[in-house]
Amino acid sequence: MISADAVAGRNVGTSNAITMTKRRGAIGARAGEGSKMKDTRDFQTIKVEADDSGLGRLILNRPERLNAIGATMMQELAEAARWFDSHRDLRVVIMSGAGRAFCAGADLVDSPAAATDPKIGNSWLYRREAGQYGLRASDAIEQMHAVTIAQVQGYAVGGGVVLMALCDLRVAAEDAWFFIPEVDIGLPLAWGGIPKLVREIGPAMTKELVMTCRRFSPQEAKQMGFVNRVVPLAQLEAEVKGLAQELIAKPSVPIAITKEHVNAVTRAMAAGVTAYADGDVLMGAGSAEESRAAARAYRDRTLRKKS
Repeated sequence: MISADAVAGRNVGTSNAITMTKRRGAIGARAGEGSKMKDTRDFQTIKVEADDSGLGRLILNRPERLNAIGATMMQELAEAARWFDSHRDLRVVIMSGAGRAFCAGADLVDSPAAATDPKIGNSWLYRREAGQYGLRASDAIEQMHAVTIAQVQGYAVGGGVVLMALCDLRVAAEDAWFFIPEVDIGLPLAWGGIPKLVREIGPAMTKELVMTCRRFSPQEAKQMGFVNRVVPLAQLEAEVKGLAQELIAKPSVPIAITKEHVNAVTRAMAAGVTAYADGDVLMGAGSAEESRAAARAYRDRTLRKKS
């Protein structure tokens, strides 16, 4: 899969692909009684904000691409996680997608894996570093200090399901759909997805959903324990906001300790089930001709449906 930046002769994996202008401090003045001060930061593919009530928002902002994850978004997600952690009093961050989908997974045009292709001519070390972008973004989001809530509408596909798994809590619209198509693309599920799904839904369901690539509904996801709440689409935003405000109203210390305690227990339970070689596995699988053929066929089918 060739990325748009690679076609243009640029390296998609470099930090120069990100143009970020910091707007530090509070933005604007209070517009009236009860209004909140907000801090924001500019990114290319996401929007972030943190207000003085303790609530933050992370919005995947590529609605024209159904918020598909390219190399730039991967790096920006990791940087956004660090930005949120710099707000010491932030309590909850809501992750959502702009437009009609939460996240369509890896971008088939601006592929995150493009920089790992040996044909581009980058060194093995450079390609290995690019192959780890997804895992590093995943780790950064999962280790954020604030409680994270995924607000999911439309589709969550592949990496979008992984993004859901990274969040502490997940609320989905009842008409959403999920699936993990990586095997059909000729690739293993990367970005730390396997250990995180095993942790959340167990080994048998992880194998079934990843190997078959079948769709599953929010109702089935709730039965698995993967989704906390399922609500009508019209109520989704209010439901998530209410949950966030409920958590913010709780004492901060036991909330923070509970998150860290649960995460420590799950890490201990998953000892030995790691993704340390995530990028290496991705590079190896992607170089196989069988995988390349599957990727081409999947991309052609998917793009043909959109045209």
